[in-house]
Amino acid sequence: MAVPKYQIRARQTPSTVTVYQAYAPQIGLPAARDGRFPALWRRDRMTWIKPSFLWMMYRCGWGLKEGQETVLAIEITREGFEWALEHACLAHYEHGLHPDRATWKRQLKRAPARVQWDPERDLHLRPLPHRSLQLGLTGEAAQRYVDEWVVAITDVTALAHDLHARVRDGDAEGARRLLPEERPCPLPDGFLDHLRR
Repeated sequence: MAVPKYQIRARQTPSTVTVYQAYAPQIGLPAARDGRFPALWRRDRMTWIKPSFLWMMYRCGWGLKEGQETVLAIEITREGFEWALEHACLAHYEHGLHPDRATWKRQLKRAPARVQWDPERDLHLRPLPHRSLQLGLTGEAAQRYVDEWVVAITDVTALAHDLHARVRDGDAEGARRLLPEERPCPLPDGFLDHLRR
């Protein structure tokens, strides 16, 4: 069965959703150790969270890019994740979704979260026809993220490196078995209508 073009898939429990970020070790290691982000984490900037493990691998180069050497799996409350989506604005103007460009710009400026839909990736990090969610948090959403939504933070850098080694060695099946299971997030009908055409 074909995957819908716009669908949020994530590792999840009834009360949490797992998202991924990659940081330099001075932020990532204490975050994983303490289960919360250190004071060094900047609350005044946009932070992007990604429910797709493979999209994170594409973005951080399997945890090998400078400044992204520590890959974190961050379990957040489903309530917080859905709050961010509900209060998000699409990161780009979409004719037919927004009344006009000026209205979209006003919405974007006010929104504490923004959404990008980028091509999902396969094990070789090649683009797939369906999209993966990137959720940018700023202002109130970023504050809630670090202070209220985070349930657990796990360092998954070793998993990223292991998967990369298996892919590089041609063991796609072995790599596939290690991938986190990402299932479609159950959301009410129409919940994402303001974020996709």
